Amino acid sequence: MTKSGNPFAMSILVFQHEKDEPSAVLGQFLQQRGHKLVTVPLHHPDSHVPEDLDGITGLVVMGGSMNVDEQASYPWMKPEMDMIKAAYDKGLPMVGVCLGAQLIAASLGGEVAKMESPEIGWQNVKLAFPGTTDAVLAGQAWDSMQFHLHGQEVTKLPPDGVPLAGSAACKNQAFRVGMTCYCFQYHFEWNQSQLAYYAKSHFATSNGGDSDAIIAQCDEHYHNYRRRGDRLCDMISTLLFKA
Repeated sequence: MTKSGNPFAMSILVFQHEKDEPSAVLGQFLQQRGHKLVTVPLHHPDSHVPEDLDGITGLVVMGGSMNVDEQASYPWMKPEMDMIKAAYDKGLPMVGVCLGAQLIAASLGGEVAKMESPEIGWQNVKLAFPGTTDAVLAGQAWDSMQFHLHGQEVTKLPPDGVPLAGSAACKNQAFRVGMTCYCFQYHFEWNQSQLAYYAKSHFATSNGGDSDAIIAQCDEHYHNYRRRGDRLCDMISTLLFKA
């Protein structure tokens, strides 16, 4: 395929695994900074992972309710993980969020396992020492309340992995692999309506989440959450994904 006919030419590829988990505020920042996004809606039966990285300038790997060990149930997962590995080997910038962080870790030689109990709602995240000096995390509070919705975690970082932040229940809340790949277990990309939606989700309520309490905490924490999330989205859009 020629460059002129390539739909992915000069594009950041967004892997979206469920219809309700778009790139959200992160995608908005990337587009505002002049990046072209092409979303691959893997939740749609007619969608598939591209055959190669031709024209692709980076990857954004979003969340989802599935787990990395469910490749038999999700035929797109193995090809996606193969593309993640190929993109990393090529030095392309990447960001993973929640499931996306786990997929990247597993693709690059890390390990993912079930948590003793799911992490749901607002929890404190603390920067590790490397996180306090990392350029992409510049300006982030050393302690911050972040939103969580996961039952699995990265238990072992890939080779060249650097821990950037952790919580009491999950030591690898944020990490970097090499210099071009950033992963976040917590959701920094959601707006207030999305937070409320997921506070009432089946995953949250079936795993002990108190929707009313979580939504009330949204009112308390949202201003600083979104301010810090916007800062992170901006740094990702300008430092990691270059013009």
